[in-house]
Amino acid sequence: MSTPEMKKNDWYDYKRAAEVLDAYNRGAGSAQPADEFVAQSIVPAGTGAQRDFSYIAPEVPELTAANCVACMECVQNCPDTAILGKVVRTADLEATLAALPDPEQRALARAQFVQTTKFYKTYQKKHATDPSLPEGAEFGIFIDPTKCKGCGECVEVCGDHGALKMIKKTPDNLPDFFHLWKLHNDLPDTPKAYISPKISIDIMLKPAARQYTGGAGSCMGCGEASVIRQIMAMTSELYGHNYGIVAATGCSTVYGSTYPYNPFVVPWANSLFENASTFGMGVRRCWDDFGHTDRCLWVMGGDGGMLDIGFQALSRLLCSGMNVKVFIMDTQVYSNTGGQTSTCSFMGQDAKMSVHGKVVAGKPERRKEAAQICMMHPNTYVAQTVGPMTTHLYKAVRGALEYNGPAVILGYTTCQPEHGVADNMSAHQARLAVECRAFPLMIYDPSKGRTIKERLSLQGNPSVTRDWHTKELKDGAVEVHDFAYFARTEGRFAKHFDAQGKPSAMILKSQQERLENWWQLQELAGVVNEDQA
Repeated sequence: MSTPEMKKNDWYDYKRAAEVLDAYNRGAGSAQPADEFVAQSIVPAGTGAQRDFSYIAPEVPELTAANCVACMECVQNCPDTAILGKVVRTADLEATLAALPDPEQRALARAQFVQTTKFYKTYQKKHATDPSLPEGAEFGIFIDPTKCKGCGECVEVCGDHGALKMIKKTPDNLPDFFHLWKLHNDLPDTPKAYISPKISIDIMLKPAARQYTGGAGSCMGCGEASVIRQIMAMTSELYGHNYGIVAATGCSTVYGSTYPYNPFVVPWANSLFENASTFGMGVRRCWDDFGHTDRCLWVMGGDGGMLDIGFQALSRLLCSGMNVKVFIMDTQVYSNTGGQTSTCSFMGQDAKMSVHGKVVAGKPERRKEAAQICMMHPNTYVAQTVGPMTTHLYKAVRGALEYNGPAVILGYTTCQPEHGVADNMSAHQARLAVECRAFPLMIYDPSKGRTIKERLSLQGNPSVTRDWHTKELKDGAVEVHDFAYFARTEGRFAKHFDAQGKPSAMILKSQQERLENWWQLQELAGVVNEDQA
């Protein structure tokens, strides 16, 4: 459990909290005496901000500002709040740089900024025709060396821009990152004039959006943490700090409370693995009875805790009609307990409890489609989305928050160790899952009409009227993004492909199952399939 900001001289002892954090930061470890917080199962809010990973990660991303276009994909997809963007007026920047006594530091800091089309050229053009409008401003990307785990996710999502690359940390270059991070903190916040309400990614330019401090004990490149950050940012946009979280026991509650570090700055609590939804109903009823109907409540959990043992509790919550928002982190495995499959796992997946052997080739059952099941509950908003497709994600989350009733967001969240993918590939695999129909995007909004066709949108999926999405390569060849293409990229399906890359019968069966699911969604949404017409 975490607590919001508390008044001084209350039971919250700032001095004791600082002593505990200082002891752990010095490596004191578990030999420390218990304090009044842990005695009450409490980890104070936002303490993850004090954690230092700079001595752990061997690599750190380096910015080539000239290549940066201010797309902020790196900021959106960092699971550790370790990379942030900032827009600074030229006059403010020059004044801050002039105060730096070291000319080398001054040159290093100046090289961190670029005049992008988005924040400089476009504004300059408008200012030239109307001097009352703001002038163009400089944009910079900054890495917090104390939060970066060196996963390289930011470099991967930067892609062809080439603005970021991973470099080895050395005693010579690490101080530069600390100097640049201090510069980031010394500069004024991004002015409101440069944050467009029409561009969802701009939310991350606001300090208030940093509802998840980093410093969590999650794996490098964790697919869950990035989406949690984004959901909390959008919730803050609409509710400020006036919300709370009930979490199902699982990875997010473990890496979110690796004592004494808690990355959440809003209250959160967890009870048992399977009863998060029931717990959430109790919190909602309590808040409503005390007149706090304006508060937002999220219930968060994995596909195991929400769709296996906790599914009955989730169903009861949705039938209650209570204004509770649910986020299900769909990893297809029980990551926290070693990676056994859930009923949401794909057919053929090799994992604990569904080991790929000589007789049984991985999980034999079809995947449970949580989205369709949730849609069949009365007046329930449902969306399937992925973090790296930020426009769709923020649209889905905003819709859920504005909907007066139960809402479910299902997010595909790559678990690198259990899926058998590299630490920097979480966002890539999430996009690929959408492209290959493994996890189609959808939004089902009961307020849009009477029929399922009116309520259900498949907007955002590639080649929405076709069976499979295809890509034309540079040599003119056509690449079919079917489920086998997706499965070939992950270790959990490795045993299903021979030396020539030919898929097994089980993978082809799983591929047919994914296609049938896509057909069902097309039918429900009223989309005419050109390949089946």
